[in-house]
Amino acid sequence: MMEWLEQFDRAAVQAQALTWSWRILAALLIFLLGRWIARRLANLVQRSVQRAGGDPMLSGFLRTFSFGLMLAVVAVAALDQLGVPSASLLAALGAAGLAIGLALQGSLSNLASGLLLILSRPFRVGDFVEVGGQSGGVDSIGLLFTRLVTGDNREVTIPNSQVMGSEIVNYSARGTRRIDLVVGIGYGSDPRAALDLIRGVLGQESRLLPEPEPSLLVLGLGESSVDLAVRPWVKVEDYWTVRSDLLDAIKRVLEENGIEIPFPQRTLHLVGGAGTTRAREAGLNPA
Repeated sequence: MMEWLEQFDRAAVQAQALTWSWRILAALLIFLLGRWIARRLANLVQRSVQRAGGDPMLSGFLRTFSFGLMLAVVAVAALDQLGVPSASLLAALGAAGLAIGLALQGSLSNLASGLLLILSRPFRVGDFVEVGGQSGGVDSIGLLFTRLVTGDNREVTIPNSQVMGSEIVNYSARGTRRIDLVVGIGYGSDPRAALDLIRGVLGQESRLLPEPEPSLLVLGLGESSVDLAVRPWVKVEDYWTVRSDLLDAIKRVLEENGIEIPFPQRTLHLVGGAGTTRAREAGLNPA
């Protein structure tokens, strides 16, 4: 024991301790100062995106992403100061990142799609859209999921990868919508007279837009009716109420003026006396 104590180089141990103390102190200073700088730069990135009119969610994501990336660089620099080989550390981080990426492949796909939704902006919160086989108002656009609220107040959560992989119909994007009505009248009625009556109904509806002008035309000759197309324009928020009011007003004015709105009919032809007798007994009118 005494021999070991005599061989013990106290000066060398003190030198090593001092060296490692400076290294630990330097690594700690590098990490603390680097984290402070990274946070400041991340906040600067967020403010820059907000000043440019970027989406708040996008600016928040970019801040978090840039801060995490810079903090990783600072951590590598601090560990390098302690003598940890940076090449080995980066290789380990790369392998870990690859494993995490494979495990979270679906989530990363949703994340990438969420970023594309935020950048391209095919719709915004509050828009009424049809996407992924669902329709409703956009309640929120997250990095992983988009939430819709349907007309009967159901909340639908759709993965962003599914949103980007399907057709997106935005009914609110243009601010106006065209109401497409098809009104059938009997073949014995005058289509021009019916169109004049409908034009009068449209003229009394103040919520219709003057431009573009409403379109009124004979659409086609149906199986049991002459089909008239009625196509006025309204603001998006007035669409359903105006559509309902127009249908009610058009039906009333046509009925008041003796214009028939037919329903599908069939003519029954019975051949032979026995058939005619049975038809009369059943209350039918054989032709």
